[in-house]
Amino acid sequence: MTSKTTTKENQAAAPEVYADSDPIALPENAFRELGADEHYRPLMHPARNYREATPYSVLMGLLLAVIFSAAAAYLGLKVGQVFEAAIPIAIIAVGCSSALKIKHPLGQNVIIQSIGACSGVIVAGAIFTLPALFILQAKYPDLTVNFLEIFLSSLLGGVLGILFFIPFRKYFVKDMHGKYPFPEATATTQVLASGQSVGSGSSKQAVTLVIASLIGGVYDYVVETFGLWASTLTTTVGQWGEALAAKTKLVLSCNTGAAVLGLGYIIGLKYAFVIFAGSIFVWWVIIPLMGTYGAAEIAVMTPNEIFTDYAKLIGIGGIAMAGVIGIVKSWPIITQAVGLAGREFRGSAQGVKTVRWQSDISMKHIVFFIAIALVAVLVFFWAGVINTFWQAFVAWLVVTVIAFLFTTVAANAIAIVGSNPVSGMTLMTLIVASAIFVGIGLSGTSGIVASMVIGGVVCTALSMAGGFVTDLKVGYWLGSTPKTQESWKFLGTLVSAATVGGVLLVLNDVYGFSGPDALVAPQANAMAKVIEPLMMGGDTPWILYMVGAVLALLLNWLGVPALAFCLGMFIPLSLNTPLLVGGAIAWFVGNSSKDNALNAARRDRGTLISSGLIAGGALFGVFAALTRYFGFTFDPGISEVSLQIAGLVIYALLIIYLTRDSLRAKK
Repeated sequence: MTSKTTTKENQAAAPEVYADSDPIALPENAFRELGADEHYRPLMHPARNYREATPYSVLMGLLLAVIFSAAAAYLGLKVGQVFEAAIPIAIIAVGCSSALKIKHPLGQNVIIQSIGACSGVIVAGAIFTLPALFILQAKYPDLTVNFLEIFLSSLLGGVLGILFFIPFRKYFVKDMHGKYPFPEATATTQVLASGQSVGSGSSKQAVTLVIASLIGGVYDYVVETFGLWASTLTTTVGQWGEALAAKTKLVLSCNTGAAVLGLGYIIGLKYAFVIFAGSIFVWWVIIPLMGTYGAAEIAVMTPNEIFTDYAKLIGIGGIAMAGVIGIVKSWPIITQAVGLAGREFRGSAQGVKTVRWQSDISMKHIVFFIAIALVAVLVFFWAGVINTFWQAFVAWLVVTVIAFLFTTVAANAIAIVGSNPVSGMTLMTLIVASAIFVGIGLSGTSGIVASMVIGGVVCTALSMAGGFVTDLKVGYWLGSTPKTQESWKFLGTLVSAATVGGVLLVLNDVYGFSGPDALVAPQANAMAKVIEPLMMGGDTPWILYMVGAVLALLLNWLGVPALAFCLGMFIPLSLNTPLLVGGAIAWFVGNSSKDNALNAARRDRGTLISSGLIAGGALFGVFAALTRYFGFTFDPGISEVSLQIAGLVIYALLIIYLTRDSLRAKK
């Protein structure tokens, strides 16, 4: 950080620049790029101190981290989907602070959300990889797995993700203000800000958010629990659609969920279109080509099966290459962060004063903690996993390089679409690591254990980096102290890792991961499917990975955002189509009049409503999963064609609500 930059920041945060009292709503420049001499003023005054890490906020955050870690691990393995914990935790934090009449709750609620959100990212890192050991254990009895391996893999991965991302915080959350949509962070911020609005006696925005949350939550709960209309519109319902899919493998589908529609609105038309284009390229070009001119065994597969077994792998190769491209483009940022660390470590940055709102953990301390964490990872690999020092050292080197370099890729993906392609990046890590391990003589069941534990560390590190950028962006919008968020994130990681380790062992004993009634664990099954032939001898689809890599290079050459396009190739079409619908609504609302100020007001109201749809969908999605867990089933007794028609009508009404209510805004 140069002295010039620091002086500008201090001037921007000086008390005389801002109003004397805290605002009760986010400023109009919260979600757009700033002008040359324009500054962003968060809800909490940058030059004042606030109650943040208190006994109440820390204990509440840890309690929610335990609860949501257990719930997310079970539901993620049972139904194959890890719900985002940040938004439900933010809703609970606002509700509890209001019910308990907590004084100055905003800063404390941010800490509750930041600590509690460790649950979702740690769970994703663990259950995407480590259950593969239990899955393969049924086939190879000498393959062992224990609590310490799971716990340390999750803990060390989470710690590395935190430490590696902190040097990039300023770039992603401050320097790129308004350039990335940050959909999940936007929704979380709106929820937390609504509590400030209610507490200040002005509840218009809070009421709008609550109404949208109820509509989105009830909408998603009804369709998931009672199935009164189709959750996914698809062309394969009618006879003509089935015939088209059977003959040409051509399919179009659209998820009707409220949360995904809101996500598309916040992402905006630009990125939504690129993501959708990637999906259409897979589903309307690659899959029909494979199904028509591919091998005989592919010709009899359904489009979904071709996507899962073949086409999706091209997307994984594209994501990996897009990540490499992102690393190359981010190299100035990486070198700047490393240079700052070096200057602070040598003491040349001493005496520079940073305002509370922009103060991170000292870079000297970050470098020291990274060194300790990396030594701990090396000792863990050597003493607990591989037992041969030079092989453990190679594994450690792979983890260090990949986890550090892909930190910016994970943060970039979350900033753009709110979805971290961590399973795709981890799968590529496993492939690269396994090829290296086989080359140095580490194969068989010991190689499987080494690869999966190492994959768990990388997966958790990337998951944490992606999740942490959301927390810090929320804190930036609201005015929290980054140093406080960063410090308490470690404790949340420790508690979540311990919880996940225990839950995985219990679930393996009670349900198991193989057999007719086993837990689904789709990501872990995919990891097991890939790792077994690599370590035990078999074919690896290198050609598909290379096709994706070449495609990403071509996209970058043409000026198309490669990561967003390849994310579209990796994520199912049914989830990408509603992103385009939501993005189109955002474009229409933002260009609905000739008055720019009115357009901005309408666009902001739409963002608030979309945040409510996401928040309600996330919270009620947990309720829907719990309803299924307790065995409730409901058969509406309606034909599939009728369900599709009903879904189309209800979805159209939801679109009309989002559009018309957004247009109600006034300057």
